[in-house]
Amino acid sequence: MGADRAKRGRRRPVRATAYVGIGAVLLAGCASMPDSGDMRDVESTPRQDTQVRVFALPPAEDAQPQEIVQGFLEALTSDDPNYETARKYLTGGALKTWDPGTSTTVLVEAPTPYTKVTGREPDSTSYRYELVGEKVARVDGQHAYTPASGEYEETVHLTKVKVKDKQQWRIDKLPQGVMLGRSDFERNYKSINKYYFTSAAQSGEAGRVADPVYVRSQVDPVTQIVRDLLNGPTRWLNWVARTSFPSGTALRKGTAQLTPDEQNKLVVPLNAKADRVSASRCQEMAAQLLFTLQDYMPNGIDEVELQGSTGAQLCAFREDETDTDAANRPGKGIEYEYFIDREHRLVRLSAGEGTPTPVPGDLGEGVKQLRSAAVSRDQERAAGVSADGSELYVAPLTSGGAIGEPVLRSAGATAKDRLTTPSWDGRGDLWVADRDPKKPRLLVLADGKGEPLEVRTTGLDGRIEAVRVAADGVRAALIVEKDGKRSLFIGRVERDADADGTTVSIVDPRSVTPDLEDVSAMSWAGDSRLVVVGREPGGVQQTRYVQVDGSTLAGPAPSALTGVEEIAASEDESQPLVAHSADGIVRLAPGEQWQTVVKEGSAPIYPG
Repeated sequence: MGADRAKRGRRRPVRATAYVGIGAVLLAGCASMPDSGDMRDVESTPRQDTQVRVFALPPAEDAQPQEIVQGFLEALTSDDPNYETARKYLTGGALKTWDPGTSTTVLVEAPTPYTKVTGREPDSTSYRYELVGEKVARVDGQHAYTPASGEYEETVHLTKVKVKDKQQWRIDKLPQGVMLGRSDFERNYKSINKYYFTSAAQSGEAGRVADPVYVRSQVDPVTQIVRDLLNGPTRWLNWVARTSFPSGTALRKGTAQLTPDEQNKLVVPLNAKADRVSASRCQEMAAQLLFTLQDYMPNGIDEVELQGSTGAQLCAFREDETDTDAANRPGKGIEYEYFIDREHRLVRLSAGEGTPTPVPGDLGEGVKQLRSAAVSRDQERAAGVSADGSELYVAPLTSGGAIGEPVLRSAGATAKDRLTTPSWDGRGDLWVADRDPKKPRLLVLADGKGEPLEVRTTGLDGRIEAVRVAADGVRAALIVEKDGKRSLFIGRVERDADADGTTVSIVDPRSVTPDLEDVSAMSWAGDSRLVVVGREPGGVQQTRYVQVDGSTLAGPAPSALTGVEEIAASEDESQPLVAHSADGIVRLAPGEQWQTVVKEGSAPIYPG
């Protein structure tokens, strides 16, 4: 009963748990095993898909101050939609002003109350407790997750008030928001991708971008997700994302709960702000909702219908409307995995094939020896870095595709001080970092050619060792080295054009692996997920999935692999992982173990 507190063996008098399936059974309070009575056969029923739901109990009439505080903290971990039970522990100003939606503070374990007694007489009418813990993260009012660290210290004040003609303890001062332990957070909340369009994408063009948020998984999540999407992008992403919903669009007044019908169709009634949208814009609005809801329940939503303020249909969008779907799902339709073979050529391997073959053109014929490469997302071009890291070439992946002159050179004195593995974004631009200590730079070549443009990297302290730009072109993952430690950051890509030209900047970079002191490899592995190879302080190398907001997704990590030097994943999560390890080029398909592709090879990549 309460994952965090159960670890400490405390008595739990304030929680009831319900196991909900097709038939619901409510287990109120804490039951004990009977020590007498007859043994009876119980008819078994087919196993149903069940979910554990937790409901809180209100304060007992004779509850003491510590029991009131513990009861309130328990109520915060329940599935009570509006925290109505938690509010029963409050009085006065706390009852009027406490807003649980302000934020959610996640701690290593459930907050521990340490008492500081204000009055010491038996009839004292006030107590003060300090809630303490170690911070893990904060989820803000927009439901965006941010890693946090340090001590959590807040004060809860209690007083005696008259309830049902009896003096009872209640909380009259407390911090805003919700605070709970990590295991309760992981049980109560689920990460969902909201989907918007990049600011540069015009109506009907590609440019879908994921915006992860956390919602309470047992409290009408479908309606929560829709409301969150209508509220627009979170603050960090808002600078480079747009929504097709007109400003002020919300659910029609009186809408209580949204539920798909038996045909997996969801009807979403909107207010008058959406009444006058064009047909094409309405399709984009419905597509945003469908992509978002399918992230939450992949097999539960096939169609979204939007209704206006009068109940009339505005438009509908189905999963099989592939034109819009394909235009906004970068990473789909990938045919090959690529890597550099022992002859320093770019080769490719299709799913199910056991033997790699050279790519068409000079890059596959060994005209220039390569140490790394990047294949454009349309798989029509590739960029290759020379074996010594000093030159970057671009060539078409067609028979007879010539390399030509290098598009970029590095003057670094050694191979490790020269060019990194390049990366193509969804716009067709090519990114690479030059690690020359005398002039370290992050560069972008528009359409993979022309004069390289130096990217502004304000806020990044250290040398960029690796760069991978997301398919959307507005988020970049960067490994940055400082003082011998390599950390992973996600930065927002902003582009500004004026009379003097275009400026590209990496803005507001944030660490997404604060617990790893050395990140050696990474790759995008989904719309908002990366696969990362790194080490914790004093630990061994590990491979894990992380979200772009710094949270760790529930579920198994990739199986262990020895000596990983490079790793590649596709935004299409059904594709296997590919890595360069002590065993050579290896592949990990979903549900399987690592398999060796070739004994010699390096720099595995997917398009991007």
